[in-house]
Order: sequence, then C-alpha cells, then structure tokens
Amino acid sequence: MADEAVADRPAEPAAPMAKDARSPEPPRGGARGDDNAKDAPDAPGSSDASDSADAEAAEREKERERAADRFKDRTRDPLAEEQGEEEPTDAAAATRARRSGQKLLASGRDLIGFDRSDVGRLHIGDINIGLDARRSGLSMRDGPVPEEELLRIRRTHIEPEGYVRLRRALEARRLLVLGGAPGTGRASTALALLEEVTRDGEGGQNSERVRRADPERGVRGLATQVMGGKGGHPRGTGYLLEPALDRPGTLPPDGMDLDQLASALAEQGSYAVVVVSVGSAANPLLAGRYGAICPPAPTRELVAVRLRQRLEEEHGDPARDGGGGRARDGDGRGARDGHARREPGRHADRDGGQDGGRDEGRDADQGGDRTRNADQGGDRTRDGGQDQDRGQDRRPDDDGSLSRLLERAAELREDPEVTEAVGLDDLRPAEAELFASLLAGHLLGSVGREELLSGCRGLAAVQAYEWFAGVDRALAAPPPGDGRAPVRSGTAALFHPVAFRIALAVLGGASHSAVSAAAHLLTWELSVQSDPDSTPARPLFCDDPESDLALSRARPADGAVDVAGAEVTGRLIFYRGAALPAAVLAELWDRHFPVRAPVVRWLRLLADDPRPQVSMRAAVAAGELSVRDFEHGYAELVRPLAEAPTPRRRVFAATALDQAAGHASHRRAVRKVVEDWSRHGTPALRWTAAMALGYGRSADSMDDTLDALARIGVRDDGEQLAVASLNVVRLLTLPECATVLRRLADWTGHHGEDYQDLALVSIVRLALTDVDEVLDDEPGTPLGDRGDWPLLLALAATRPELTGKLADLFWTALNTARSRDVAFDALETLLRSASRKDGREWTREGLAALLPALTAEEHDRRRLDWLLRRMMRDQDRPLTEERARALWRLAVPARQRRSEEEESHG
Repeated sequence: MADEAVADRPAEPAAPMAKDARSPEPPRGGARGDDNAKDAPDAPGSSDASDSADAEAAEREKERERAADRFKDRTRDPLAEEQGEEEPTDAAAATRARRSGQKLLASGRDLIGFDRSDVGRLHIGDINIGLDARRSGLSMRDGPVPEEELLRIRRTHIEPEGYVRLRRALEARRLLVLGGAPGTGRASTALALLEEVTRDGEGGQNSERVRRADPERGVRGLATQVMGGKGGHPRGTGYLLEPALDRPGTLPPDGMDLDQLASALAEQGSYAVVVVSVGSAANPLLAGRYGAICPPAPTRELVAVRLRQRLEEEHGDPARDGGGGRARDGDGRGARDGHARREPGRHADRDGGQDGGRDEGRDADQGGDRTRNADQGGDRTRDGGQDQDRGQDRRPDDDGSLSRLLERAAELREDPEVTEAVGLDDLRPAEAELFASLLAGHLLGSVGREELLSGCRGLAAVQAYEWFAGVDRALAAPPPGDGRAPVRSGTAALFHPVAFRIALAVLGGASHSAVSAAAHLLTWELSVQSDPDSTPARPLFCDDPESDLALSRARPADGAVDVAGAEVTGRLIFYRGAALPAAVLAELWDRHFPVRAPVVRWLRLLADDPRPQVSMRAAVAAGELSVRDFEHGYAELVRPLAEAPTPRRRVFAATALDQAAGHASHRRAVRKVVEDWSRHGTPALRWTAAMALGYGRSADSMDDTLDALARIGVRDDGEQLAVASLNVVRLLTLPECATVLRRLADWTGHHGEDYQDLALVSIVRLALTDVDEVLDDEPGTPLGDRGDWPLLLALAATRPELTGKLADLFWTALNTARSRDVAFDALETLLRSASRKDGREWTREGLAALLPALTAEEHDRRRLDWLLRRMMRDQDRPLTEERARALWRLAVPARQRRSEEEESHG
C-alpha cells in the first residue's frame, strides 16, 4: 500500500546487546515482495528548493502524525461506555456468560409447547393420567380419606430419607409440622405417617381414622374439632391439615396455637400432620419443636416401583388372577403381589438406625387386617425400591418374561435420548408416575418412540404450568373469616417465588446473589403491574436461600464468577434439570400475556447491568423470548435497545438477534433485519448490526458478512470503523478463517484508504485481542485451550497453514506509516507474552511459528533487533538479555544466523 518510508537504520542482525537504543523511530523497510512505498524526497538543488523541500517534508510529517493519531483512535475499544474513555471492558466475561446462557437454553427444545387447555391431565397413546399432584386432593377437604387411598399408599409409598425419624417425632409429640416444596410427595408422606400411627392407635378399627382438615379453619379450628367441639371426631383420628399460608392477610399459627393443638391431640389419643410449603411464612413453624423438613422421595426408586406396577398391570400376572397369589387384608381388600407392604416395627432408618421404639411383638399384625403373606414359596424383599419376586413364575409373552421386560425398561430409562428429553435431575411422584407409564407403554407397544419422547419433554412443561397457574388469584380472594375487601399488601411475598423462578430461568449459572437481586427487581415490577395504584411493600429480611432452592427445584454449586476481569470463587445456582429454563420461558411468554410488560421492563433493567454475567444471560433469554413471538420481541426489546445511546444496550440487542438467528425458523427474518440496518439504518442501528454480524449467523455467507461489515466500516469517513474491525476479528475464530484473511489482504490493496484502514485496524486488533474475548468454543478445543493467548499467536500455533498469510498481513501493518507505531506496540506485547512472569512458557509456540515468517528479510530482522534493544532499555519493564536472545533465536533460525555471521565477517 502507498505510504512513505525512509532509509533503514544501520544495525547488525546479530543477537541484541545491551547498548543504547533510544532512537525515536524504528527502522523502516520497503513493501514486501514489491516496493510500493513512496520514495524519500530527492536531495535539494538550491537553498530555495531546500526550504521548499523542508516545508513539504515538515507538512508531510505533520500529516503522517495526524494520520497515525486518527488510526490510533480507531483502534480504541468500541465497547467503552463514552467516547474517549479508556476504561476497559470485560469482553472475555461477556463471552463466557453468553456461552453459559446458550448452553442452559439449548436443550433441544426449539419452540417447546404444550398445546392443551388443561395440562392437569395428559393423554398419550392409551395412557390417560393426572399430573397435578398439588390439586389432586383439594376436592377432598375436610373429609375422611377413603380406605382405598390409604391401602394404595400403604402398598406403593416410597419412604424418603429419614422417614423413621419423622414417624418417631409424630408418635412422641402427636403433632408434626412437615415442610416441603409442592409436588415433592410431602402430602403422601403425611398420609403414610398418619395411616401407620393410627393403625396401631385407639382408632385402628375406625374406617375414617384419617381425615383431611379444612384449611380455612386453620390450627385453632382443628384444635376445637379435636376437643370434641362442633364437628368433633372419634378418638385416635389422624388429621392432615394444609393451611393456606401464602394468601395475603393470612397469619401463620404461633407456638401457643401449636401447643394447644398438641395438647388436644394427646387428650384424644389422636395425631395431626400440618403440611406447609417452605418459605418465609412457614420458617418459624419449621424451626419450632414440631417442625421437620420432608425430603423428596428418591427418583430411581419411585420410577422403579411405578414401572413395575404398570408392567404387572399390563403384562398379565397370574398371581392377580386367582392363583393363590392374592392375599387378603382383614377388611377383605386384596393386597396386590409385587408391591411394597409396610410392616410395623420393621422399618430400617435410611441413616442406619433401627426403629427400637416398637415392641417386637408388634411384628405380628394386630386386628386381623394386616396379615403378612408368604407368596408361593418365597418372601418378597425390597431392594432399591424394586420388589424382587422369588420363586414365582410369570406368564411369558412375545417379549419374554416380566423380568426381561424390567431389564429392557431399565435400559430404556437410561437411554441418553430419553434422559435428555426428560431434562429433569429428579422426578416428583406425579412425574415418576407419568414417566413409568410412558416407559411401560412403549415397551408394550402402545406408545411409539416419538410419543415417548414428546411425553418426556412435557414433564418440564407441566411443572412450569403448575408454577404459574393462578398465582395471583389469591389477591382477589378476601381474607379468611370475614367478607371484607381483598387485601393486596402481600403482593411482594406472593410474587417473589415466581419472580425467582423467572430470574433463575434467565440468569441460571450466575451467582446466587445476582439471581436473588434480579428476582427482587422483578417482584417489584410484577407488584406494580398487578396494583398500579399502590406502592408495594419491599420486604427486606424475608429471603431464605434454602426455601428459594426448594420452591424452584434449584441447586447451588461452587464455581467461578468474573469480577473486574478476574475470576473468583462464588456460589452459583442452577435449575435441577436442563429442561426447566426453556419450559419456564415458554410458559411465561405463551400463556401469560399480561406479564410480558413487567418482564420487558425488567429485561431492560438487566441490559444496563454492568456485570456481564447478568446482561449477557438476559440478552440470550431475550432472544429466546423473541423467537416465541418475534413481532413482540422485536418491537419491545430488540429495536428500542438497538437504537439506545449506550453500547451496553446495543450489545444486548445484537446478542438477542443472534440468539434468534440460531433458530432455523427465524434466521431469514434476522438476516433481513441486519441487512437493512447495515445499509439504511441510523448510526446506532449500523453499530448494532456490526455486533450481530460478528457472531457469524446474521448473513447468508461469510463473504456476505464481510461485505456488510466493510459497508458499515467505510461509511461516513470511517465513523464505525472501530466496531466493524472488532467484528472482523471475531470472525477469525470461525472455521472460515481463511476467507476472512483473504478479504483482509484484498482490502490492504484496495484503492480506497478507508478499506485499507479497515484492514490495518483489524490486523492490529487481531494482535491485541485475547482468544477468550472473542471465542465461543468451550475449553478443550485447540483455540479454547489458549484462552489467554493473543489471537494472532493462537492462530499461528493451531493453524500452521495460515501462518504465512498472518505474517504478511502483520508485516503490512508494521510497514505502513500511519499504522506503524500502533503495530510496533502490538509486536512488543506479543514478544513479552513468550513466557509468564514466573518463567513458565506461555505463547512461545505461536511466536516460533510467526516470527520466522515475519522476519524473512534482512531489514525485518534489523527492525526486530532494534525493538528488542528498546525493550531491554525499558525503565519500567526491562527485558532481560537472556529472554531477548531467546526471542532472537526464535525469529532467526540457527542456520540463517550462521550464514549471516559468516557474511558479516567476510
């Protein structure tokens, strides 16, 4: 390219020595291959000519300095908040946050939907099953639990961890406050406890010995019932109470209320279990003497028992057909073979302890209704939740025996495609019921493969539906006990759990504190949207991290958090299942339209967050929401933020667009938007289009992407050249790297200076940009393992076929007047990265590949010699002679050094 050059400084191409090298400029050489540099001016022929030549030279020097200053300004960070500010941006943290957000939302559920008006029940194949465990018992309030349900629980209930301790506590105190998240089987565990303790109590012969109590009456009303007041019941009754503590205006019972109920229960020989949801309202109850946490039932055992039950029902079990394998309870009901029977006094605590509080004589069933069965030659044992059938033959079918079906079921359950479709780390009782039914149906031929996978994917969708269905109905209900107007002061407490679930879906993988803070912001927005005439209360000390985890099926994990460019250890938080984030966003956006407005306001707030772990994850989620309704997402999120005055908001919009472009269904629309912005948009829209193009998915081909970036970069005297060059560099991490280098070489030879500057700035930025600032790949790839390397050296080390092109481009920047100073600074940075401060090797491999190609000519080696000497004389960071010689040896092979030494000595 055409730029002035001056004569080379004399220097020996030998190893650099520690002599004075404070010359103001490095040696300059002509153009590589063919000399296209401007010649130095001829010697003056007269004094007037000399004065004129001096004036022209001075003017040229001033122009060169102005061009160098303009060039240096174009190499600034385009992501800085304000023009001229030098504050660095943490691009590496932003890249990692975006990658993490994409991983959590890319679970193979493109446009997941659950297009049924009532997802409380699901029909797949010939399976029709209820899903909403929380609502299954609401129709049986304040009434006896049918004996059939108690019998079913006795046969199939899986004991959670520490079940024996819960039973002992209930026996000792008569009252147990059992806390757990909805859907985890807490009510089933409560009924199992009550069924067991009342069977041996004073009400053992009573057919209505277990009852559900009216939640509207609360603990005080239940105490009145137990004492024989209005609606009293016989002695020895077991009561299950689920008070509605989440309703605004409802106060939880205090310690005196619980003591009163416990005293009444003791007088009547009765028992009660109060089931509450973990949370700020119930925490005082759970911390008291009656409180206990109900652990969820183990997933594998739940599925195994339910699966065996389904297969036995469908397989055709002769033991159920009158062949002597059907045992009779004392009440005449049949206990199905193959299912777990509860044997009083024989419970082994999962913590290793034995239940010593029972008398050994109670091993024999009392009252004639608990006979123990010897099942045709062998007892049944429970092993890991599966009943092992000993000595009993099963009728074979086309697929073999029942045992063979169970083996195939176990293999199918571990199928990676099935596991990915389920997308949940653990299953709750209703989910285990459906999963087992799907597996059994597939094994028996009534459910096809696609139906199986579709049903498995629906599990997360059903959970999301339950979390959001009718959350704010409690706001419209009057307080219990009177007919006053509804109380709305509890909106913040009511909306916080759902806000936390939404925040976790958007920011999963971020720190727990960041997710919690974002949840409180969203709680405020939801509360204001629900009641715009009132200022919602903002509770300050209501957070309970353990409750947040339980109510949101979340898990904590130790991990790295980016802070000011450094990684520190932090407490991260994730959903317990890869399917839940996408399912929550789908449920939120597709079913609850009024919530879109507060969520959009909230996402805009997150776009301004200076922490990349927040803003970039929110941008990825915004892209996913836009895919579900592109018209709304574009109008409310993408377009307004794309025209924002701050770079952070424009990066948010570009990331959301790229996330939408990742879906084949929306790629064409995104490319049309970016194309229009790059051609006809405002400066802000062109800036945003450039950032979207840098991801590599917003144009039809790499050449189209580079054409659009060049169009943006050269327009308006290079006003947007900085952001265009940044995104050219980002494209160099993609497989089409060779295409990008070819276009850079074309631009350096372009007749337009703006195209030349775009190429030169991109080349310098390539040397100054670290890999992890622009790479989307995870560690484990050739580039990913060199995250802290300059991208130029990482490419030279991992793509040897590109080394010559990289060296030619960087040589051009070093030999062009306006880019020379910045390029030399970049070369010095590269040389200093050869080894770390502690002496360990760093980028030596990349320098060994690049430097020989960069210093092929003698004047190039002289320039390197000059630069190494200057680095050795640096007062702040002097380079040792040993390291300088090592770098020289990397650049000049031994054979070439010997040849030049022989030539210099004759």
